[in-house]
Amino acid sequence: MILVTGGSGFIGSNLVRALNAQGERDIIVVDDLTTGDRYQNLVDLTIADYFDKDEFLTRLESLPRPRVVFHQGACSDTMEHDGRFMMANNYRWSRTLFDWCQQERVPLIYASSAAVYGGSEQFSERPEHEHPLNVYGYSKLLFDQIVRQKIRAAGPARLQAPVIGLRYFNVYGPREQHKGRMASVAFHQVGQWRAEGFVRLFGAWNGWQEGQQSRDFVHVDDVVSVNLWFARQAAEGRDHSGVYNCGSGRAQTFNEVAQAVANTMRKSQGQAELPLAELVAQGLIRYAPFPDSLKGKYQSYTQADLSELRAVGCNVDFRGVESGVADYVEWLIQKPST
Repeated sequence: MILVTGGSGFIGSNLVRALNAQGERDIIVVDDLTTGDRYQNLVDLTIADYFDKDEFLTRLESLPRPRVVFHQGACSDTMEHDGRFMMANNYRWSRTLFDWCQQERVPLIYASSAAVYGGSEQFSERPEHEHPLNVYGYSKLLFDQIVRQKIRAAGPARLQAPVIGLRYFNVYGPREQHKGRMASVAFHQVGQWRAEGFVRLFGAWNGWQEGQQSRDFVHVDDVVSVNLWFARQAAEGRDHSGVYNCGSGRAQTFNEVAQAVANTMRKSQGQAELPLAELVAQGLIRYAPFPDSLKGKYQSYTQADLSELRAVGCNVDFRGVESGVADYVEWLIQKPST
């Protein structure tokens, strides 16, 4: 049996899809379907059972021992200001699951976040680079810190089972439609194009020119591949316990994302691709003033340092936005609406 928390969410449902493709059917999904439309991410998947996240904790001791736990469940809204809720949902719940996995000797692969780096200019997994700008980032950082403490305390004897934290950078791809304002920029831009015939980006701010803010954008399929790689390693008896960046390893501009979206939409309409300058000149990419509400809370630049990930042998080939965003937009085009 395999356990996937957040299994009806974005990354979780893509993990279940990939596991199904490998022939796995004995999968338990744990999630919170208070926002019911996330069920759509499960209708074409095969699972063995579903538990609400609160019910699940009361039944931990009676559940069969899973082969591995993929812990993707969390509140990922970086604009959520309720610290008590965020810490209970993201930190305490994760801590309870960690303790159970160690007790049962079950490998745990969990979702951390690049939000732990905040406004840092360096993105390697070192405490001096970790400066979260919001309580979401702190909730993820605190659990990472606990995991590191447990690994150090175990020493050469190691933990009872491997625990792997993956710091996701800007993930985009299929099955994120339920995320609302937290969905990827590519998702929102497809909606803008359908509604208005152009896409929007933030204008200049804090030394960054229009649309030149840069992030490490990573396709969800590549994120899933990293999760599955660590799961195979654990199944083969290799303990890579630690916290790792999970991004493409390259910073690309929002302009590049918008260009990929606009040109893929144009291609679907039988129109030729255009360079960025011409897309802007024709009003197909437009810039809006940078929001006051995001000033001081916004990561204008991220780029995953993949040294630690590569050092343990993970050789997943991450795609750039040129191909990854284009593939995603083509997938969205097949949908009736976004």
